[in-house]
Amino acid sequence: MSVGKIVTKEEFRCRIRPMLRSEQKKIVLCHGVFDLVHPGHMIHFEQARHMGDVLVVSVTAAKYVRKGPGRPYFDDEMRTRFLSAISVIDYVMLSDGYTVDDIIEAVEPDVYVKGSEYANEDADITGKIREERELVERHGGRLRFTGGQVFSSTRLINQGLSGLSDEVRGYMEDFRQRFSMEELLGWAEKAGRMRILVVGDVILDRYTYCYVQGLMSKDMGYSARLMSTEDHLGGAAAVARHLSSFSTDVTLASIVGNEKELEPRLQGELSGAIHRMLVHSDCYPTIVKQRYLVKNEKREDYRKLFAINNIPSPARFDETSMQRFCDWLEREAASYDAVFLCDFGHGLLSGRAMDLLQEKARYLVLNCQTNSSNHGLNPITKYRRADAFTLDQKELMLAFPGLANQEEEALKALRTHLRADGWLTRGSLGAWAVEGERIRSCPAFTLTVKDTVGAGDAFYAVSGFFAASGAPAEVSMFMGNIAGALGANIVGNRDAVEKVNVLKYAGTLMNV
Repeated sequence: MSVGKIVTKEEFRCRIRPMLRSEQKKIVLCHGVFDLVHPGHMIHFEQARHMGDVLVVSVTAAKYVRKGPGRPYFDDEMRTRFLSAISVIDYVMLSDGYTVDDIIEAVEPDVYVKGSEYANEDADITGKIREERELVERHGGRLRFTGGQVFSSTRLINQGLSGLSDEVRGYMEDFRQRFSMEELLGWAEKAGRMRILVVGDVILDRYTYCYVQGLMSKDMGYSARLMSTEDHLGGAAAVARHLSSFSTDVTLASIVGNEKELEPRLQGELSGAIHRMLVHSDCYPTIVKQRYLVKNEKREDYRKLFAINNIPSPARFDETSMQRFCDWLEREAASYDAVFLCDFGHGLLSGRAMDLLQEKARYLVLNCQTNSSNHGLNPITKYRRADAFTLDQKELMLAFPGLANQEEEALKALRTHLRADGWLTRGSLGAWAVEGERIRSCPAFTLTVKDTVGAGDAFYAVSGFFAASGAPAEVSMFMGNIAGALGANIVGNRDAVEKVNVLKYAGTLMNV
């Protein structure tokens, strides 16, 4: 093994590239995750090496791999060291980004080589092949493709290295008999052209990280040292952020307070794809939910110590703000292809607003949440109509207490009540979809969890998005479960679940 093959981008740009240019050597670049090198990769490298004089192979750093929790299977050092032992490869380097742009800029290849499966730019899930080609051409290079049999590292890992549990593998073997990746992409493309309205409370999630020193010497509470604090936009704003990755026309409608620090945060975290219809109230504050957490010392997850909020009691909006909000809903709600109604039980969606959305929405995706401030007071059964819905086990039990130990019957009763198909999220047990009289189950796609706070909103946004496109309830559940798995590995609502990550994870799972 020649460790000297492993170089940094700076070393290649400043020392190696000028040397190769002076010797008039043609540089060839291959790029990928290379999680498990197989015969297909060896053929790919050998063919690429024949296209020039020097072969450079770059590897996506683990933190930028978008194939779902648990991937890559091998870490950065293992993957780069293995590649450096392959004789036809001259240099190996690590790529720090979701794209290969940093490597192309450093290497300036004469030839950039991809496998034949990438030859159709329009079929690329990431939408990046065209951009990569254009960047290579700007640096004087060209894109070429290798031929031969296509193997799959993902499939080999899924089947041979416990990349997926037996339960998930069994589920996927059945699922892919009935649905294809092309169909999933088709539904995503169709829904991506829809106008989407998200209605609900804008919540500021404040995360305060602590180091617990122990119990108070003269009391029973914790003594902790403050480490840091960060704020994320949550509630309906988080749902809108998830959806804005899938659709270019998303509007967020709500009533917020007049806090001077709110507007810069709204402008910073709500992308240009999200239109805002926010009524500012002098009387009702923007809701802040503050959680105090301690990080697990051995793995990346968090334990919540306690939480506080500023929700007024009783939670009543001033009449002027509510009137403006409802008047806008009455005028505009029907102009959207799908309305996502996020009822957090804090008073925004009651009375006229609730009735208007049920009456006006062309396609209504309903989520009615139970939390510590409204426990038992915000059942989803207060609604009489939806086109799709999602809720968790506790919310289902509170809606049908008489069927508390009969989840399937309770879910069917809710479907009858709302006259809509929907989904029940069940934590580590996965999810259920009710479609007509049939209930289908889907296992959890990850048991690796950092924080579950944003997982439910991610499931709701993505499952509802696919349902609105006409996808079956089971397909929508599958895509929502992927989003929930990704969301459970994001702290709070720090980041949105992105379309490309959901589709790439779907591709990983379909590769069983």
